[in-house]
Amino acid sequence: MTITPSAAPPALKSAIRDRITAHHRDTLLALSHRIHDHPETAFEEHRAAAWCAELLQQHGYSVTAPAYGLKTAFEATLGSGPTTVALACEYDALPGLGHACGHNLIAAAGVGAALGLAPYADELGLTVKVIGTPAEERGAGKALLIEAGAFDSVDAAMMVHPCPFEVAEFTSFALGTLDVEFTGRPAHPSLDAHEGRNAADALTVAQVAIGLLRQQLPAHWKVHGVTTFAGDAPNVIPHRATASYEIRTSAAEDLQELRERVEACFRAGALATGCEVTLNRPEPDYLDFRTDPELIALWRANATGLGRPEPVEKGAFACTDMGNVSHRVPAIHPVLDITGGVCGPHEPEFAAAARAPRADRALLDGAVGLAWTAADLAAIRGDRAEGPAAEPETGRRA
Repeated sequence: MTITPSAAPPALKSAIRDRITAHHRDTLLALSHRIHDHPETAFEEHRAAAWCAELLQQHGYSVTAPAYGLKTAFEATLGSGPTTVALACEYDALPGLGHACGHNLIAAAGVGAALGLAPYADELGLTVKVIGTPAEERGAGKALLIEAGAFDSVDAAMMVHPCPFEVAEFTSFALGTLDVEFTGRPAHPSLDAHEGRNAADALTVAQVAIGLLRQQLPAHWKVHGVTTFAGDAPNVIPHRATASYEIRTSAAEDLQELRERVEACFRAGALATGCEVTLNRPEPDYLDFRTDPELIALWRANATGLGRPEPVEKGAFACTDMGNVSHRVPAIHPVLDITGGVCGPHEPEFAAAARAPRADRALLDGAVGLAWTAADLAAIRGDRAEGPAAEPETGRRA
Protein backbone atom coordinates (compact mmCIF):
# COMPACT_ATOMS: atom_id res chain seq x y z
CA MET A 1 0.00 0.00 0.00
CA THR A 2 1.04 3.57 -0.57
CA ILE A 3 1.17 5.44 2.72
CA THR A 4 -0.69 8.75 2.73
CA PRO A 5 0.42 11.60 4.99
CA SER A 6 -2.93 11.61 6.81
CA ALA A 7 -2.99 10.64 10.49
CA ALA A 8 -5.06 11.15 13.60
CA PRO A 9 -5.25 14.76 14.83
CA PRO A 10 -2.37 15.64 17.20
CA ALA A 11 -4.76 16.89 19.88
CA LEU A 12 -6.61 13.59 19.85
CA LYS A 13 -3.37 11.61 20.07
CA SER A 14 -2.27 13.79 22.97
CA ALA A 15 -5.53 13.02 24.75
CA ILE A 16 -5.05 9.30 24.17
CA ARG A 17 -1.56 9.51 25.62
CA ASP A 18 -2.82 11.33 28.70
CA ARG A 19 -5.49 8.70 29.26
CA ILE A 20 -2.84 5.98 29.31
CA THR A 21 0.11 7.63 31.02
CA ALA A 22 -1.78 9.73 33.55
CA HIS A 23 -5.35 8.55 34.07
CA HIS A 24 -4.69 4.79 33.80
CA ARG A 25 -0.99 4.63 34.66
CA ASP A 26 -1.23 3.17 38.15
CA THR A 27 -3.93 0.72 37.12
CA LEU A 28 -1.87 -0.62 34.23
CA LEU A 29 1.31 -0.99 36.25
CA ALA A 30 -0.63 -2.76 38.97
CA LEU A 31 -2.09 -5.15 36.37
CA SER A 32 1.37 -5.93 34.99
CA HIS A 33 2.85 -6.52 38.45
CA ARG A 34 -0.09 -8.65 39.54
CA ILE A 35 0.21 -10.94 36.53
CA HIS A 36 3.97 -11.09 37.06
CA ASP A 37 3.53 -12.11 40.69
CA HIS A 38 1.09 -14.90 39.81
CA PRO A 39 2.58 -16.70 36.80
CA GLU A 40 0.36 -19.20 34.99
CA THR A 41 1.50 -21.49 32.18
CA ALA A 42 -0.19 -22.36 28.88
CA PHE A 43 -3.95 -22.78 29.02
CA GLU A 44 -3.89 -22.25 32.80
CA GLU A 45 -3.95 -18.43 32.75
CA HIS A 46 -7.32 -18.16 34.51
CA ARG A 47 -6.44 -15.27 36.82
CA ALA A 48 -4.53 -13.22 34.24
CA ALA A 49 -7.32 -13.54 31.67
CA ALA A 50 -9.96 -12.62 34.26
CA TRP A 51 -8.02 -9.58 35.51
CA CYS A 52 -7.61 -8.21 32.00
CA ALA A 53 -11.22 -8.88 31.02
CA GLU A 54 -12.61 -7.36 34.22
CA LEU A 55 -10.62 -4.17 33.77
CA LEU A 56 -11.79 -3.77 30.20
CA GLN A 57 -15.39 -4.41 31.18
CA GLN A 58 -15.16 -1.75 33.89
CA HIS A 59 -14.27 0.78 31.19
CA GLY A 60 -17.08 0.08 28.77
CA TYR A 61 -15.92 -2.92 26.79
CA SER A 62 -18.35 -5.73 25.97
CA VAL A 63 -16.58 -8.87 27.16
CA THR A 64 -17.00 -12.51 26.22
CA ALA A 65 -15.13 -14.90 28.51
CA PRO A 66 -14.25 -17.62 27.92
CA ALA A 67 -14.15 -17.20 24.16
CA TYR A 68 -13.67 -19.25 21.00
CA GLY A 69 -13.65 -22.57 22.80
CA LEU A 70 -10.58 -21.79 24.94
CA LYS A 71 -11.14 -21.49 28.69
CA THR A 72 -8.48 -18.82 29.17
CA ALA A 73 -9.23 -16.73 26.09
CA PHE A 74 -11.46 -13.68 26.07
CA GLU A 75 -12.72 -11.08 23.64
CA ALA A 76 -13.54 -7.47 24.53
CA THR A 77 -15.00 -5.05 21.99
CA LEU A 78 -15.89 -1.37 21.92
CA GLY A 79 -16.82 1.07 19.17
CA SER A 80 -18.65 0.69 15.89
CA GLY A 81 -16.26 2.20 13.38
CA PRO A 82 -15.49 0.67 9.97
CA THR A 83 -11.84 -0.08 10.87
CA THR A 84 -11.44 -3.01 13.25
CA VAL A 85 -8.13 -3.31 15.09
CA ALA A 86 -7.32 -6.35 17.20
CA LEU A 87 -4.99 -5.91 20.17
CA ALA A 88 -3.45 -9.24 21.20
CA CYS A 89 -2.85 -9.80 24.92
CA GLU A 90 -0.51 -12.63 25.84
CA TYR A 91 -0.23 -13.60 29.50
CA ASP A 92 1.19 -17.10 29.81
CA ALA A 93 4.37 -17.72 31.79
CA LEU A 94 7.24 -20.18 31.36
CA PRO A 95 7.37 -23.37 33.42
CA GLY A 96 9.88 -22.89 36.22
CA LEU A 97 10.87 -19.38 35.10
CA GLY A 98 7.71 -17.37 35.60
CA HIS A 99 7.41 -14.28 33.42
CA ALA A 100 10.89 -14.57 31.94
CA CYS A 101 9.42 -13.61 28.56
CA GLY A 102 7.59 -10.58 29.91
CA HIS A 103 4.07 -11.51 28.90
CA ASN A 104 2.78 -9.56 31.87
CA LEU A 105 3.91 -6.46 29.97
CA ILE A 106 2.29 -7.61 26.74
CA ALA A 107 -1.07 -8.11 28.42
CA ALA A 108 -0.95 -4.77 30.24
CA ALA A 109 0.18 -2.88 27.11
CA GLY A 110 -2.69 -4.31 25.08
CA VAL A 111 -5.20 -3.44 27.79
CA GLY A 112 -3.62 0.00 28.13
CA ALA A 113 -3.97 0.73 24.42
CA ALA A 114 -7.61 -0.31 24.60
CA LEU A 115 -8.31 1.94 27.58
CA GLY A 116 -6.61 4.85 25.85
CA LEU A 117 -8.75 4.40 22.74
CA ALA A 118 -12.03 3.76 24.54
CA PRO A 119 -13.38 7.35 24.75
CA TYR A 120 -12.42 8.13 21.15
CA ALA A 121 -13.13 4.92 19.22
CA ASP A 122 -16.28 6.11 17.48
CA GLU A 123 -14.80 9.54 16.76
CA LEU A 124 -11.84 7.83 15.12
CA GLY A 125 -13.97 5.37 13.17
CA LEU A 126 -12.61 2.42 15.11
CA THR A 127 -13.91 -0.84 16.41
CA VAL A 128 -11.42 -1.95 19.05
CA LYS A 129 -11.19 -5.68 19.69
CA VAL A 130 -8.98 -6.96 22.51
CA ILE A 131 -8.25 -10.67 22.25
CA GLY A 132 -6.85 -12.52 25.23
CA THR A 133 -4.54 -15.07 23.63
CA PRO A 134 -3.41 -17.96 25.86
CA ALA A 135 -0.58 -20.40 25.33
CA GLU A 136 1.94 -18.51 23.21
CA GLU A 137 4.95 -20.24 24.77
CA ARG A 138 3.62 -23.71 24.05
CA GLY A 139 0.28 -24.59 22.51
CA ALA A 140 -0.05 -22.07 19.64
CA GLY A 141 -3.11 -20.46 21.16
CA LYS A 142 -3.45 -17.91 18.37
CA ALA A 143 -3.50 -20.65 15.74
CA LEU A 144 -6.43 -22.21 17.59
CA LEU A 145 -8.13 -18.81 17.83
CA ILE A 146 -7.68 -18.26 14.10
CA GLU A 147 -9.36 -21.60 13.37
CA ALA A 148 -12.25 -20.56 15.63
CA GLY A 149 -12.71 -17.23 13.80
CA ALA A 150 -11.27 -14.80 16.34
CA PHE A 151 -9.46 -12.77 13.68
CA ASP A 152 -12.17 -12.84 11.03
CA SER A 153 -13.23 -9.36 9.83
CA VAL A 154 -10.19 -7.77 11.46
CA ASP A 155 -8.37 -5.05 9.50
CA ALA A 156 -5.15 -5.10 11.54
CA ALA A 157 -3.67 -6.93 14.52
CA MET A 158 -1.06 -5.52 16.88
CA MET A 159 0.99 -6.26 19.97
CA VAL A 160 4.35 -5.33 21.49
CA HIS A 161 6.91 -7.62 23.12
CA PRO A 162 9.71 -6.88 25.63
CA CYS A 163 13.25 -7.74 24.58
CA PRO A 164 16.92 -6.89 25.29
CA PHE A 165 16.95 -4.54 22.27
CA GLU A 166 14.59 -2.35 20.24
CA VAL A 167 13.27 -3.70 16.92
CA ALA A 168 10.47 -2.25 14.83
CA GLU A 169 10.23 -4.64 11.89
CA PHE A 170 10.16 -7.96 13.73
CA THR A 171 10.69 -11.24 11.90
CA SER A 172 10.52 -14.74 13.33
CA PHE A 173 11.22 -18.36 12.54
CA ALA A 174 8.48 -20.80 11.66
CA LEU A 175 8.35 -23.57 14.23
CA GLY A 176 7.07 -27.11 14.41
CA THR A 177 6.99 -29.34 17.46
CA LEU A 178 7.41 -33.09 17.75
CA ASP A 179 6.83 -35.46 20.67
CA VAL A 180 8.67 -38.76 20.36
CA GLU A 181 8.11 -42.05 22.17
CA PHE A 182 10.20 -45.19 21.69
CA THR A 183 8.84 -48.51 22.95
CA GLY A 184 11.14 -51.49 23.49
CA ARG A 185 11.26 -54.48 25.81
CA PRO A 186 12.60 -54.54 29.40
CA ALA A 187 15.17 -57.11 30.51
CA HIS A 188 17.89 -57.68 33.07
CA PRO A 189 21.05 -56.07 31.66
CA SER A 190 23.34 -59.04 32.51
CA LEU A 191 21.14 -62.10 32.98
CA ASP A 192 19.09 -61.89 29.78
CA ALA A 193 20.10 -58.67 28.05
CA HIS A 194 19.58 -60.35 24.67
CA GLU A 195 15.85 -60.40 25.39
CA GLY A 196 15.72 -56.62 25.76
CA ARG A 197 15.07 -53.88 23.24
CA ASN A 198 16.63 -50.68 24.56
CA ALA A 199 14.39 -47.66 23.98
CA ALA A 200 17.01 -45.29 25.42
CA ASP A 201 19.50 -46.59 22.86
CA ALA A 202 16.96 -45.94 20.11
CA LEU A 203 16.74 -42.33 21.24
CA THR A 204 20.53 -42.08 21.38
CA VAL A 205 20.86 -43.36 17.81
CA ALA A 206 18.27 -40.82 16.67
CA GLN A 207 20.05 -37.98 18.45
CA VAL A 208 23.37 -38.93 16.85
CA ALA A 209 21.66 -38.99 13.45
CA ILE A 210 20.21 -35.53 14.08
CA GLY A 211 23.62 -34.26 15.14
CA LEU A 212 25.11 -35.50 11.86
CA LEU A 213 22.15 -34.14 9.88
CA ARG A 214 22.84 -30.62 11.13
CA GLN A 215 25.95 -30.41 8.92
CA GLN A 216 23.76 -30.57 5.83
CA LEU A 217 21.09 -28.14 6.98
CA PRO A 218 20.90 -24.50 5.87
CA ALA A 219 22.22 -22.12 8.51
CA HIS A 220 18.75 -20.80 9.31
CA TRP A 221 17.26 -24.28 9.95
CA LYS A 222 17.36 -25.32 13.60
CA VAL A 223 16.70 -28.61 15.41
CA HIS A 224 16.75 -28.84 19.19
CA GLY A 225 15.08 -30.84 21.91
CA VAL A 226 15.22 -32.51 25.30
CA THR A 227 14.97 -36.07 26.58
CA THR A 228 11.97 -36.29 28.90
CA PHE A 229 12.31 -39.93 29.97
CA ALA A 230 14.94 -42.62 29.41
CA GLY A 231 14.40 -45.38 31.96
CA ASP A 232 13.66 -46.00 35.63
CA ALA A 233 16.77 -47.79 36.91
CA PRO A 234 20.24 -48.74 35.64
CA ASN A 235 19.62 -52.46 36.24
CA VAL A 236 16.65 -52.61 33.86
CA ILE A 237 17.01 -52.19 30.11
CA PRO A 238 14.76 -49.18 29.38
CA HIS A 239 11.62 -50.23 27.56
CA ARG A 240 10.43 -46.66 27.08
CA ALA A 241 12.09 -43.38 26.16
CA THR A 242 10.53 -40.03 25.27
CA ALA A 243 11.71 -36.71 23.93
CA SER A 244 10.29 -33.34 22.94
CA TYR A 245 11.78 -31.60 19.90
CA GLU A 246 11.38 -28.37 17.98
CA ILE A 247 12.30 -27.56 14.39
CA ARG A 248 12.68 -24.03 13.03
CA THR A 249 12.97 -22.59 9.54
CA SER A 250 12.92 -19.01 8.28
CA ALA A 251 9.78 -19.64 6.21
CA ALA A 252 6.75 -21.77 6.94
CA GLU A 253 7.02 -23.34 3.50
CA ASP A 254 10.25 -25.12 4.55
CA LEU A 255 8.93 -26.74 7.72
CA GLN A 256 7.62 -29.87 6.02
CA GLU A 257 10.95 -30.74 4.42
CA LEU A 258 12.83 -30.35 7.70
CA ARG A 259 10.18 -32.30 9.58
CA GLU A 260 10.49 -35.23 7.19
CA ARG A 261 14.28 -35.33 7.58
CA VAL A 262 14.12 -35.18 11.38
CA GLU A 263 11.40 -37.80 11.62
CA ALA A 264 13.55 -40.09 9.48
CA CYS A 265 16.27 -39.87 12.16
CA PHE A 266 13.86 -41.06 14.82
CA ARG A 267 12.66 -43.91 12.61
CA ALA A 268 16.29 -44.87 12.06
CA GLY A 269 16.75 -45.18 15.83
CA ALA A 270 13.81 -47.54 16.02
CA LEU A 271 15.04 -49.60 13.11
CA ALA A 272 18.55 -49.92 14.50
CA THR A 273 17.40 -51.15 17.92
CA GLY A 274 14.31 -53.18 17.14
CA CYS A 275 12.05 -50.72 18.94
CA GLU A 276 8.87 -49.03 17.85
CA VAL A 277 8.52 -45.27 17.58
CA THR A 278 5.49 -42.99 17.80
CA LEU A 279 5.73 -39.43 16.48
CA ASN A 280 3.12 -36.85 17.43
CA ARG A 281 2.63 -33.16 16.68
CA PRO A 282 1.26 -31.74 19.95
CA GLU A 283 0.23 -28.34 18.58
CA PRO A 284 -0.25 -26.42 15.33
CA ASP A 285 2.82 -25.04 13.58
CA TYR A 286 3.94 -21.51 14.39
CA LEU A 287 4.29 -19.58 11.14
CA ASP A 288 6.98 -16.99 10.40
CA PHE A 289 6.00 -13.42 11.22
CA ARG A 290 5.46 -11.08 8.26
CA THR A 291 5.36 -7.41 9.19
CA ASP A 292 2.88 -5.19 7.37
CA PRO A 293 4.77 -2.27 5.77
CA GLU A 294 2.05 0.35 6.22
CA LEU A 295 1.45 -0.43 9.88
CA ILE A 296 5.14 -0.57 10.73
CA ALA A 297 5.73 2.82 9.09
CA LEU A 298 3.06 4.27 11.36
CA TRP A 299 4.56 2.52 14.37
CA ARG A 300 8.06 3.81 13.61
CA ALA A 301 6.84 7.39 13.48
CA ASN A 302 4.94 6.98 16.74
CA ALA A 303 7.84 5.25 18.50
CA THR A 304 10.07 8.16 17.52
CA GLY A 305 7.50 10.57 18.89
CA LEU A 306 7.58 8.67 22.19
CA GLY A 307 11.35 8.95 22.41
CA ARG A 308 11.94 5.22 22.13
CA PRO A 309 15.52 4.10 21.35
CA GLU A 310 16.57 3.91 17.71
CA PRO A 311 15.54 0.42 16.52
CA VAL A 312 18.18 -2.03 15.34
CA GLU A 313 17.88 -4.43 12.43
CA LYS A 314 17.66 -8.06 13.49
CA GLY A 315 17.06 -11.23 11.58
CA ALA A 316 14.75 -13.90 12.92
CA PHE A 317 15.66 -14.80 16.49
CA ALA A 318 12.49 -16.27 18.00
CA CYS A 319 9.13 -17.81 17.18
CA THR A 320 5.60 -16.62 17.92
CA ASP A 321 2.09 -17.71 17.07
CA MET A 322 1.48 -14.06 16.20
CA GLY A 323 3.16 -15.15 12.97
CA ASN A 324 0.04 -17.15 12.17
CA VAL A 325 -2.02 -14.00 12.59
CA SER A 326 0.31 -12.08 10.26
CA HIS A 327 -0.42 -14.59 7.48
CA ARG A 328 -4.14 -13.72 7.77
CA VAL A 329 -4.32 -9.97 8.45
CA PRO A 330 -1.93 -7.00 8.41
CA ALA A 331 0.04 -7.17 11.67
CA ILE A 332 2.92 -5.72 13.64
CA HIS A 333 4.94 -7.10 16.57
CA PRO A 334 7.58 -4.50 17.51
CA VAL A 335 9.87 -5.36 20.42
CA LEU A 336 10.82 -2.91 23.15
CA ASP A 337 14.11 -2.86 25.01
CA ILE A 338 13.75 -3.43 28.76
CA THR A 339 17.28 -4.62 29.65
CA GLY A 340 19.76 -2.83 27.36
CA GLY A 341 21.20 -6.18 26.33
CA VAL A 342 22.11 -7.24 29.87
CA CYS A 343 19.90 -10.33 29.70
CA GLY A 344 17.44 -11.86 27.30
CA PRO A 345 14.11 -13.70 27.33
CA HIS A 346 13.85 -17.12 28.96
CA GLU A 347 16.54 -16.25 31.51
CA PRO A 348 15.79 -15.80 35.23
CA GLU A 349 17.21 -12.27 35.12
CA PHE A 350 14.69 -11.31 32.45
CA ALA A 351 11.83 -12.25 34.75
CA ALA A 352 13.15 -9.75 37.30
CA ALA A 353 13.62 -7.13 34.58
CA ALA A 354 9.99 -7.52 33.49
CA ARG A 355 8.87 -5.96 36.78
CA ALA A 356 11.47 -3.16 36.93
CA PRO A 357 10.98 0.58 36.22
CA ARG A 358 12.45 0.31 32.72
CA ALA A 359 9.85 -2.33 31.90
CA ASP A 360 7.09 -0.15 33.33
CA ARG A 361 8.09 2.63 30.94
CA ALA A 362 8.14 0.21 28.00
CA LEU A 363 4.65 -0.95 28.96
CA LEU A 364 3.26 2.59 28.87
CA ASP A 365 5.16 3.48 25.69
CA GLY A 366 3.92 0.29 24.08
CA ALA A 367 0.33 1.01 25.03
CA VAL A 368 0.52 4.56 23.67
CA GLY A 369 2.33 3.46 20.51
CA LEU A 370 -0.27 0.79 19.78
CA ALA A 371 -3.15 3.19 20.43
CA TRP A 372 -1.60 5.88 18.25
CA THR A 373 -0.94 3.43 15.44
CA ALA A 374 -4.54 2.21 15.55
CA ALA A 375 -5.77 5.81 15.52
CA ASP A 376 -3.54 6.70 12.57
CA LEU A 377 -4.67 3.66 10.62
CA ALA A 378 -8.33 4.54 11.13
CA ALA A 379 -7.69 8.14 10.06
CA ILE A 380 -5.88 7.05 6.90
CA ARG A 381 -8.57 4.54 6.00
CA GLY A 382 -11.23 7.17 6.60
CA ASP A 383 -9.46 9.62 4.28
CA ARG A 384 -9.18 6.96 1.58
CA ALA A 385 -12.85 6.11 1.85
CA GLU A 386 -13.82 9.76 1.45
CA GLY A 387 -11.32 10.59 -1.30
CA PRO A 388 -12.46 10.76 -4.93
CA ALA A 389 -9.95 8.15 -6.03
CA ALA A 390 -10.48 5.75 -3.16
CA GLU A 391 -9.87 2.15 -4.13
CA PRO A 392 -11.88 -0.76 -2.71
CA GLU A 393 -10.18 -2.96 -0.16
CA THR A 394 -8.88 -6.11 -1.76
CA GLY A 395 -8.24 -8.09 1.39
CA ARG A 396 -5.13 -9.65 2.83
CA ARG A 397 -2.73 -12.05 1.18
CA ALA A 398 -3.61 -15.66 1.53
